[in-house]
Amino acid sequence: MAAKDSAVETKARALAGRLIDWRRHFHQYPELSFQETETSQLIADTLRQIPGMQVETNVGYSTAVMGQISSGAGPVIAIRADMDALPIQETNTCVYRSVHDGVMHACGHDAHSAIGLGAATVLSDLFQDGQLNGTVKFLFQPAEEASDEQGSTGAPYMIEAGVLEDVDAVLALHMSPEDPVETVKVHDGYSMANVDVFEASVLATGGHGAYPHLAADPVWMLGPVLQTLYGITGRRVSPLDSAVISIGQIEGGFASNVIPSEVSVKGTIRSYDTDVRKRMHAELEKAFALAGSLGGDYKLSIEPEDPVLYNYPDVNQFIRQALNDNHPGFNVLNQPFGMGGEDFAHMTRAVPGAMFFLGCAVGDGKTRDLHTPNFDIDENILPIGVSILTQTVEHFLQSGEFKHQGD
Repeated sequence: MAAKDSAVETKARALAGRLIDWRRHFHQYPELSFQETETSQLIADTLRQIPGMQVETNVGYSTAVMGQISSGAGPVIAIRADMDALPIQETNTCVYRSVHDGVMHACGHDAHSAIGLGAATVLSDLFQDGQLNGTVKFLFQPAEEASDEQGSTGAPYMIEAGVLEDVDAVLALHMSPEDPVETVKVHDGYSMANVDVFEASVLATGGHGAYPHLAADPVWMLGPVLQTLYGITGRRVSPLDSAVISIGQIEGGFASNVIPSEVSVKGTIRSYDTDVRKRMHAELEKAFALAGSLGGDYKLSIEPEDPVLYNYPDVNQFIRQALNDNHPGFNVLNQPFGMGGEDFAHMTRAVPGAMFFLGCAVGDGKTRDLHTPNFDIDENILPIGVSILTQTVEHFLQSGEFKHQGD
């Protein structure tokens, strides 16, 4: 291992205590999408204490923060860290459990933000020592988890503000609680799914619960609609295609003896391929159209939220190089990350970029999946994340002018 690489690892491990403090603070005081006021303030204040760091707030959105450090001519690379929490009631009993009822960091964004601050700290040291030329941007992004009334998550707002206009490549990482520490997922090409959100209503007359034969019942109509909907993947769309449709919410009625006139349904559509995405939209329309043949009607709207995440191989090569330098014994899994969605995908549509997943399983025998009330991480992953990001940036900047080789 080269001395410079060893220095990066040493600096990252020396930050372990601060990384844990940052992460636990974010975890204890979580804030929902577009509401990350205190989180972004702490991040901005911390960045301002880092030598050579220029800090900008309200970057496309009031809670978005960007730090930037530069020295001489060279490539420009960005690190994105999301910072919003989820509307989940935490069941953990740890000392740093959420103090906000119904709000929890259940997707690891507390760790992402802490690692982003750690990478900024270590890279500042390298810039101050004269070891690097170029520019690094640190993008602390709000609202990865949810869109606003305009249908936008946080990444598009930062992109519209111009944060990527001069950027050659962008990086991000994600926690992976199903994998143990020292496991890393790095994948070239399409790696996370398109995300579409749909809302639908089955409409009918409704009526008295004692006289269903006199009513047009949307609850009854919804039965065959759901059967058809759940048959789309694997029947109407090939089982060889990556495709998922799931219902997350059904609402209807207000009394036990009243057949409602409307039942509403909300769900998600996931896919990798554009043609498959279009096919699922068409098949979903056909499923809800069954209500018409049963004496009712329907309304359906489908809104795109996140595009498919594309990881650029020529950016991933720097991540793999960093792993080989500082963590050659790690288990590197070269496989797609699943059917989850990521609004980081908006950024890799704007410039070449890549995201990698870090195994962070606590190892206590409990299942602590993403978006669950008992999600937690092994905090030993924090300096590892800092080391990988920092080393990746170092290799990228030292490579000279970055020339993307194409998809």
